[in-house]
This record gives sequence, structure tokens and C-alpha cells, in this order.
Amino acid sequence: MALGEVVSEYLERGLVLVIADLLSLITVSSCLVIKVPQINTIRENQSSKGISVLGLCLELFSYTVMLSYNYTSGYDFLSYMEYPVLLLQEYALIFYAFKYQDLLGKKTQVIAVLYSVVVTLVYLRLFPFIILTFLVPFCTPIGATSKVLQLLAILRTKDASSVSRTTWALSAFTNMTRIYTVFFQSHDWMLLSNFLISTFLSASVFAAACFYKKKKTKAE
Repeated sequence: MALGEVVSEYLERGLVLVIADLLSLITVSSCLVIKVPQINTIRENQSSKGISVLGLCLELFSYTVMLSYNYTSGYDFLSYMEYPVLLLQEYALIFYAFKYQDLLGKKTQVIAVLYSVVVTLVYLRLFPFIILTFLVPFCTPIGATSKVLQLLAILRTKDASSVSRTTWALSAFTNMTRIYTVFFQSHDWMLLSNFLISTFLSASVFAAACFYKKKKTKAE
């Protein structure tokens, strides 16, 4: 089949779906580096002050369930491709956050092994789909809680020196693009509600980080 025919056939899907694919690619591209600024900030400061460890763990749970649900449901890979990329960065972020808060003990290692076993079962499609279906609705409150905890950590310490504004700005942007892609591609209202709430909370954390970084700079 000639290139022109392939392009023509693709465009016949309609402008709405073409835009959805374009936004998916932009989202995935953004997610390739979304956590990197946060990881670098912690490494440079050698501190994870102002970072909510519990919030990171809840975020890890939410990402894992959402990836597992989309993967097992057989949805278009482009519509959730950012999740495996996010998870790889989340692992590194959790490692450094735990490291600088002296939390890399035996208990953490045991939990990491159990987590790996569950992920392997999902990959092999041996994990019961009914459990994933049950867990997905909880991802919205859990993901929201992780962001609320991060917001509260900033407000409580009044210190955003270890919080990357770039990471949270990208988080708000990518969640916003997913509102469009999910609405027009999968029409999954559980996923849609998750991205709507995530967009608002990520923007709130970004605003708090900007405010307290400016405040600290003025104080210095």
C-alpha cells in the first residue's frame, strides 16, 4: 500500500481522532521526562524535605492499577502508553525519596518483592480482571489523595525547595490532554473522572510550589 493511501486511510478516521492521537503522542513525549526534574531536584539537594512519601506510594498504586486495567482491557496502547514510562520514573523517584528519609529497610524490600510478583502476574494475564475492575474506581480518590498529601506537605513545611515546579506543570498538562483522548477514544467515564480531578490537583500543587519557592527566595 502506497504512503499516500495509508495517510488518506488514516485521515478518514476523522479530525477528532487524529487530534486525539496527536495529543497522545504529545502526552507520552512529555511523560518521558515528567518526573526527571523532580528526581534531579532531590538528588541535587540531597534532601526530600517537602516530599510526601505516602503520597508517592499512593501514586505508585494508582499508576500500577491504571496500567494494568488498560493493558488487560486491550485498549489502544497509545491511549495509556504514558503509564509504563511514568512507572519507571516513579520507581527512581521513590528510591531517592526513601533514601534521603532513611526508609530503605527490610520492610520496604519485602513490599517491593510482593509488588513485583503482582506486576508479573498482571503482565502474564494471570491476575483476575475482576479485581482490577474493582480497584479502578478507587484510583481516582487514591490518586487525588496522593496529590492532596503532597499539597499538604508543602503547606505544612512551607518549603517547596525539593519540589519541582516543572514536574507538576507537566502533570497538569498531560492529565488535561488525557481528558480529550479518553473522551473521544474509549469513552470510559471512570478514566475520565480520574483525569479531571488529577488535572485540578496537579495544578494546585504547582501553584503552591510556585508560591512557597518565591516566598523563600524573598526571605533569603
